[in-house]
Order: sequence, then structure tokens, then C-alpha cells
Amino acid sequence: MHQNSMGRREFLQSGGAAAAGLAFAAGTLASTKRAHSANERITVGVMGVHGRGRFHAEYLSTRSDVNIAYLCDADANVLESCGQSVEKLTGKKPKLVGDFRRILDDKSVDALFVATPDHWHALPTIYACQAGKDVYVEKPASHNIFEGQKMVEASRKYNRIVQLGTQTRSGAYTLKAKEYIQSGALGDIHFVRVIDMKQSGNIGHKPDGEAPKGVDYDMWLGPAPKRAFNPNHFHGGWYWLWTYSGGNIINDTIHQIDIARYLIGKDYPKSVTATGGKFAFDDDQETPDTLTANAVFDGTMMTVESLLYTPYQKKVIDKDRESTTFFPDWRFCGERIEIYGTKNQMFFGRHGIGWQVYDADGKVISDGNGPIPLAEHVDNFFACIKDRKRPTADIQEGHRSTIISELANISYRLGGRKIEFDGRKEQIVNDDEAAKMTRRTYREPWVVKDSV
Repeated sequence: MHQNSMGRREFLQSGGAAAAGLAFAAGTLASTKRAHSANERITVGVMGVHGRGRFHAEYLSTRSDVNIAYLCDADANVLESCGQSVEKLTGKKPKLVGDFRRILDDKSVDALFVATPDHWHALPTIYACQAGKDVYVEKPASHNIFEGQKMVEASRKYNRIVQLGTQTRSGAYTLKAKEYIQSGALGDIHFVRVIDMKQSGNIGHKPDGEAPKGVDYDMWLGPAPKRAFNPNHFHGGWYWLWTYSGGNIINDTIHQIDIARYLIGKDYPKSVTATGGKFAFDDDQETPDTLTANAVFDGTMMTVESLLYTPYQKKVIDKDRESTTFFPDWRFCGERIEIYGTKNQMFFGRHGIGWQVYDADGKVISDGNGPIPLAEHVDNFFACIKDRKRPTADIQEGHRSTIISELANISYRLGGRKIEFDGRKEQIVNDDEAAKMTRRTYREPWVVKDSV
């Protein structure tokens, strides 16, 4: 375990939670990276420091086992602000760069943290693997299925550790819940319900205009089509636009989908069907504010329900995520999983809010609790950098979970069509139109290639 200058709880309460080809020859560094001693500091760069990326930078600044050498962002304004924050926490200001390839050119860097919009997850991960760096990439794994496949392929080809930011997998309480299920105490499991509901917001209709001073919008767009700057195609709006992401089911619900799949021990669905629409908001959002999806596995069905206008369905606040005794009122927990066995039922909450098992009489017969395993997830990543074992949220597992969201979005965009999937080949079958939606058209030079 690491030793922190600031504890996880103190950090959260302090407000911290608030060109052409590569300059290196792909793969040449992978064979020359030095081994790490058990007590050696890990040198990292953080790409994308608005929102979640700033959280990572500030959290990593509290760890004595980390040296933050670089911060990277296409927005010089958030970059400078984050740099000042890191300097205040560490006494050392990292190098501030607008092009992540400068991080990869530095042989002293061990790992890249990627906390960009979803359309920028794949290329930095692949390039980092080729440069001999390990990667912690935020969820979801990818913008589309093809990208996820290439991320897994690069990780394996260059023997790189790639950890997805689905931290609930690193929770001790999560492992206990899985062991409880594996004991047979719930009986046979044929139905799982994934809930992700909250009150989001109307992003309005905004005209195109000039990019703010300090913003390299062409770099921010990256592999996405070139367009004029628009505030809704930038900070805070990209979640809801198909060209950058896939809405709530892929950007947030992926946490519950991933852990549900982990708990019940399923890999790929045989089919996914999704329906919904924009019923609550009149704004520039393209993705639905109401969505239900059904993923059918061998012997089990997973339903996913995602809503964005429910003030009574809430995420659990940070102090309760840190608690080891708190359990929510499951009826109003907007980030829950319901596992229905033939004997008993389990309610499970992500990010440290525990699980409870109810019997046929509605009595709690077993439970487990947090706290949120953020530090444990990063601990695991850094341990794997040193011992080269697969991490708890290995990119292959993250990719498999992300596929469910990606198939749901394809189904929704095709009018609720049933999408049949061959998990062994990772291919949509019997539907050429749907199969074409498993990859995107890229803008030069930011192309995810067939060969990595």
C-alpha cells in the first residue's frame, strides 16, 4: 500500500473531488523499459485535466509514490489552473503540454493517465502502449467497439498494463459480494436490473462561435470531424453527442454494467435491444434522456434503465461513499444493481455504498460495505506496473463491459432493432447496417489503424 501525505478522506473533503505521426518508433521503448523496485516512485503524465482528470492530478499529488511529470490539455486555461494546484500540493510544477505525444517521447515517464472525452481514449492508449508506457484510462473503454478491440490488442502486443477507471472492481466489499453469489446463496440468477438515474440538466441550444482564447479546438476535436467551435461541443456538452460519446449509458451507467457483469460472471451478451427517446429535454443533446436496454446472456437477462430527470433518484454523496456502515434506501439510490436469484435478492451499490441480501420475507440476511476503493484501484495499477500482473479492471474486461453500452446505442439509433452478437468473434451478426456502426470515420492524422 502507498503512503499518502494526505489521506483519501481528507482529499475528498478538501474539494479535490470537485500534427502527424509519432516522434518515436512504435514498440522500440517497450523492450527497453526498466524494471521497478518495490519502493521506486512512478513517473506519470495526466492527459485531460478538466473534471475527472483534474481529480486524478490532485489525488496523485497526495501520494508519495508518484511523480507527476506532465499535465496535458488542449485548453491552456484549465491546464495552467491544474498545474498551479499540483504545484501547491507537491511543491513542484509539472511540465504543461498541449500535445500528449510529448509525454510519450519522454523515456522517464512510466505511465499515462487518460481522462479525456471518450473519443480521445483509444489513440493515446494505443500510442502509449507502443511507446512502452502503461495506461490508466477512464471509463468507458472506447468510443466504439473497433477502438476497444485495438486497445486490447495493443495492450497484449506490447505487454502493457492498461487499467480502466471502473474502481468498484477493486473494492474488498465487491469481492465479498461476488464470493457470496458464487456460494450459491442467491440461488440461480436469471435476471439482473441495472439502474442509473439522476437529475442532469438541459444544455440548451447554443450557436457556433469563436473558441475561447487558449483553446486548441482542432486538437480537442482530434479524430472527430472538423467543425466550428460550439460550447455544447466542448466542456460539459460532449457527453450527449454521438461524435464524442454515447450519452449516459456509456459515460456513467458503464460503472454498474461492468460490476453487474463481474458479479454474475458473464462475458458477452448474445443480443441487445434498446429503446427510448428524448422526452424531457428540448436542447442540443442527441443521446436519449430516457433509455432502457435488454442484454441477453446464456441463461440470464440484464436490463439497463437510464434516466436524466429524476431528482428523487440520487447518487450517494462522498462522505457516505467513504462510510463503512452506511446503506442507502435502495428505492431512491440512482446507482444500484438488483440481482434476482431463485432463493434471495441482492442490492449492490457502486463506489463504496455496499450490498445487502434480502430473503423471501424481506429480511436482510447478509451485507457488506465500502469505502470507495479509489486508492485501492490506483494501488492495484501501480502494483501491476511493478509485477506485470493483469490489473483488476484490465482493459479486456473493461472493453467487454463497454460493448454492452455500445450495442445498446446501436440498437437505439436503429429504432430499437435487436442486435445479435457473436462474442467469440466480437462481431455483430446478421445485420450489415449495424455492423458498420462498430467503427467510425477518422480525421487525419488521428486514425485508429487496423494494425497496431
